[in-house]
Amino acid sequence: MLQYFGSHTRRAILYASPAHHETDRQLWQRILAKHGYTVTVLENRGLVEELRHEGPYHSGMNPWDLFICLPSRKNGGTGCFQTEDLQNLKLFQKVNLLPEIQHFLCRKEGLCQIAKAFSDLQLPLVTPDCSGQPGLSRASTARNASQGSAITEQARASHLQPWWKQSMSTKLNQVSTSDHKDVLKAQDFSVIIKAYVLVTSLTPLRAFIHSTTTVWHPPKKKHFTIKLQRFFEIFFRNSSPQQAFNNMKGAINKLLLITEVFSKSSASGPNSFNQCSQCFQMLTFDIGFSMTIHPVVLKVHENFDFQVENESTTQDQISKELLFEDTFKFLLSNESSTSSFIEALRKIYESSVSKDGTYNREDEQCFSLEEINSMTTFIKELKSLGQFELLFPSSAPEIQMLLRDLYRMVDPMRRLSSVLTVHWLLSSVLQQFQFMNKEAHTNLSEWQLSQEEMSPKQNVPSVFRKNHEALHYSSKTGERQCSYDKDTLSHIRQIFTSPQLDLNPQFNPKIREYYAEVPFDMVTVKIGAEPSNCRCRVHLDNKKGPSIANYPLGLGLNKVIILLTDDSQPSPEIVSSYRITIYREDRPSLPLFDDYMMCGFVQDCGSKIRPEESCGLQPLSHEYLSTISQTVFKTCEAGDTKGQWIVPCLSCSDNRTCDWRAITWQPQGCRHSVLAKPELQRCVEGRRILFIGDSTNRGMMYYLIERVNKTLQEWQKTHDVKCYHNINEGKTFISYSYYPQFWMNANQRPTFEKALEQLLQRSRPLENTDQTVLIVGGVQWLNSNHLQIIQKVLNRENLSNILVIVKSIGMGFHLPVDGIHSLSQAEVQNLWNENLIILDTAKNLGYEVVDTFVITMGRYKEFLQGKCGCHFHEVVKSNPSEERPHITMTLSGHYTLGKYFSSQSKPSQLQDYATNSQSPYHVRGPINQVYSEILLSRLCASKREFVST
Repeated sequence: MLQYFGSHTRRAILYASPAHHETDRQLWQRILAKHGYTVTVLENRGLVEELRHEGPYHSGMNPWDLFICLPSRKNGGTGCFQTEDLQNLKLFQKVNLLPEIQHFLCRKEGLCQIAKAFSDLQLPLVTPDCSGQPGLSRASTARNASQGSAITEQARASHLQPWWKQSMSTKLNQVSTSDHKDVLKAQDFSVIIKAYVLVTSLTPLRAFIHSTTTVWHPPKKKHFTIKLQRFFEIFFRNSSPQQAFNNMKGAINKLLLITEVFSKSSASGPNSFNQCSQCFQMLTFDIGFSMTIHPVVLKVHENFDFQVENESTTQDQISKELLFEDTFKFLLSNESSTSSFIEALRKIYESSVSKDGTYNREDEQCFSLEEINSMTTFIKELKSLGQFELLFPSSAPEIQMLLRDLYRMVDPMRRLSSVLTVHWLLSSVLQQFQFMNKEAHTNLSEWQLSQEEMSPKQNVPSVFRKNHEALHYSSKTGERQCSYDKDTLSHIRQIFTSPQLDLNPQFNPKIREYYAEVPFDMVTVKIGAEPSNCRCRVHLDNKKGPSIANYPLGLGLNKVIILLTDDSQPSPEIVSSYRITIYREDRPSLPLFDDYMMCGFVQDCGSKIRPEESCGLQPLSHEYLSTISQTVFKTCEAGDTKGQWIVPCLSCSDNRTCDWRAITWQPQGCRHSVLAKPELQRCVEGRRILFIGDSTNRGMMYYLIERVNKTLQEWQKTHDVKCYHNINEGKTFISYSYYPQFWMNANQRPTFEKALEQLLQRSRPLENTDQTVLIVGGVQWLNSNHLQIIQKVLNRENLSNILVIVKSIGMGFHLPVDGIHSLSQAEVQNLWNENLIILDTAKNLGYEVVDTFVITMGRYKEFLQGKCGCHFHEVVKSNPSEERPHITMTLSGHYTLGKYFSSQSKPSQLQDYATNSQSPYHVRGPINQVYSEILLSRLCASKREFVST
């Protein structure tokens, strides 16, 4: 081996069948020649067969270092080498083939095997139609079926299923059996990208991703090449670019790990590890994104693929050449890894020795040649990353957990423990290398784009170019810049935001208060900061908060607190704080002119809940306007009457021309009665009204209190049981119980049944008539099972005749915000059907309903403060001089605003409470006002004699 190791002329064999384009062969020859290779081109398969049978080193040809087999353009074409042929390769010989990856990820037959073996796991890819599986023999089908059954049972035993299902987008259910070309034609994805992945070892897995991607929008064939950083920052500018990027890396890692595990579990024996230590595979993952940050892998190519639907451009050839150059600069690096390996090994050994001096490694203390080769090669790769970023080994906890659980599933007897040992060694090497170099190369922001790379020659669509100015990350390197000067102890070095905020005043470490204004359409912002002092850390919102986070921006004022802690102390102390106040503007609104039209909408085009129905503003017909402007209008008989929002605009095709101050909710064919204060007071006199639910239910309760009392004397974010005896001059009793208590551990959290029983006990005495009212509801926790529990408890407590009003679910949790569970677009769409089930179940049980989902879904961007993005009310200190005047103007023509929804037909009665100088607090929020008034109308529907006509 030493005779040839690094001492002879570098030789490469390039096999390209005659069908290959001459341009591709010339490209490979040119790149290999740059790296000092003498290239022998083979077009005759007979010579390749000779290599295979005689051994790829001991043939009659000159010894070689590198064998490149250009992939066949024909699907299912025979490869240059089989798996067994690679066993005879020398330690320094490289071949661009990993047959297991080609079989399991790039062929229908292999994908079907994986899909069957891991049938309980919702994989992040579009699998082909596996019915029949023509590429499998009966024997192999039976073998894989039995193996899949064993894996499935083991998966159930290790409780993996919930973790997998939670991490995958529901989009997969819709396209899991579709051919990926049909998916493109169906336009299920907003954008599709090609991720270029280099796998330098399958067992143990080592994989890297290139900083370049090819992007196209189906079904258009036009595509362009762009840096991954730029793509994610622009395409996910209003959500979470880093999380979307991490999700994509996680999906790729997941499929590669499954391929490793599955190939090892079906190998001939436990010692078949690493048959080709220098083999590598260039892969292209076609990845689709819809309206969420969750990716779907559509196809895996066994090479670096730049073509979109068989169309190749000059730019594709240029990009391909640059990518190949980066790849072989990486693969053929002359970086020395010996000293780094020895240092990493020393630190690994020190960390593995326990206090009593014993070595903690479970198996033999000596490293095998394969283990040493894996570690030294990995260190060389880490030192030569260039335009590549490490995919695996990964320090992400969920990926590490996946690795262990997968091997536990397929290898309960631990026959493959040697593979896990090498995984552990590589992870340890990575940890020590990062520590020694203080540069992890794991964040999206670390791929730097030079002016040359961002040349305007790039064919980037205008929608991407115009948003480039909005992108901003202050961190220019992976290294942390800090000082040990005591004067900097209480200072932060910089604040960075995405999209970029125009801070007022400009940032200065000595200034602690900042203000920024953002437009209505900006609903999230990512904020982070870096400390000036090396001893300090930055935390957002609380002492243990993250240093960077994605924030929702409610209408009006939003506050972000940046805390600086001194971590050199045994117990870190807060040394200073900074505050950023962000004001998000209301919808752009024009005052009404004589020439206007009425427009209606149910859902916003930015988040289509019902894709089969129209979205956005639609012009209303004269017949419809004539109907809703009738003087005599019947009263709505239910709180879920179908309706829409209507607003006057100059044009229904441009929502910037509307007077959004004059928007109103219009039920179809009826109106909800609105009671004046004396009528409402008589309606609730002598009644005991019980609320149970989350903060959205609490907002309706405070609205009711303020309407009845004409004042709101006290307010708090109650998260327990609270009773109010001072309502309606003491003639009305109101109680409230917060549910669910999400901050508690699941095993300690009170059940809904227990919470309801406690509320009833605290609210007694209760009559078994409609003088007792139970109002239940929240954002999205409510389901039909809760309604069955209500019926069971009320029957048991002899309260079956009380009035129950169910507030349905509402919009929220639709934004990717750090610290809370957010819903994908598909999951938000599923809420429509869940809401219908709740409404139908409630009405079948004889309960009244208030449908808040249909009211909030079209105005989902108009949420107020709160991480959930679900609050459409806020309680503020009352200041009558700042209240906006109520719209009472008469429009041109014979239509008058206020006739459409009766809450505006009596503005003096409905708005007088808001200007009460005696009230210290006020419930604000027009959307909350609409469904709260519907609640009051249903509350008083049985006492219609009190309602004036």
